[in-house]
Amino acid sequence: MLTLYFCPTPNCQKVTIMLKAINAAFDTHKIDILAGDQNEPDFVAICPNKKVPVLVDPDFTGLDGKPLVIWESGAILIHLAEKSGQYLSADPAIRAETLKWVMWQMSYLGPMMGQLHHFVMYAPEEVPYAIDRYMSEVHRLRALLNDTLETRAFIAGDEMSIADFAIYPWVKLFGMRYEPDRPLPHMEAWFTRMEEYAFVTEGLFHQVDTIRPEVVGNAPITDEHRNALFASYQAKRQD
Repeated sequence: MLTLYFCPTPNCQKVTIMLKAINAAFDTHKIDILAGDQNEPDFVAICPNKKVPVLVDPDFTGLDGKPLVIWESGAILIHLAEKSGQYLSADPAIRAETLKWVMWQMSYLGPMMGQLHHFVMYAPEEVPYAIDRYMSEVHRLRALLNDTLETRAFIAGDEMSIADFAIYPWVKLFGMRYEPDRPLPHMEAWFTRMEEYAFVTEGLFHQVDTIRPEVVGNAPITDEHRNALFASYQAKRQD
């Protein structure tokens, strides 16, 4: 059985949507990132990058001779798509389009939204320049997505793919915290199409009740949380 090291954040939710889509059996190990579980030696041993999600697939053997361990959510999506033969087309043009948008999410949408969220929710003092920069970039990226969806049903064309799974959690739950500067009707219509599939909602809300109140702004972020999350704080406390 697959094992997923997880907390209910967009990068993990994209994987749980995929797992539900392919009807995979998996166990979930909750990693409380605000408590610093990701920094514990047992977790660092399987993911030296100290981030979730991490997938352990016993059907394959890694370079160390142990069950295959994959971290980085985009790599996990590609692995599951290739293993299952689903949601990543064999057609070269469609496959390239799908992977292009997966990499767009990994390189642009996720990092820009993540940095915006950091400076709005986690920074110990307000930094207007950073907030303005990342807010503008988030609006640009969401507008690009909306424009793309004007002429296609799903991100990479007429069929759902891992590109949809990669992008959906970020713009549905995370990105909607930050209102765009113009209506996004094509993206909203895509939400509706996605949510016609029960596995999308099931994957999105997998263990969502375990979200810490600090993550959604219902409790204050402390220096202890920052120490668990950010290398800069860990280094400062060691000085």
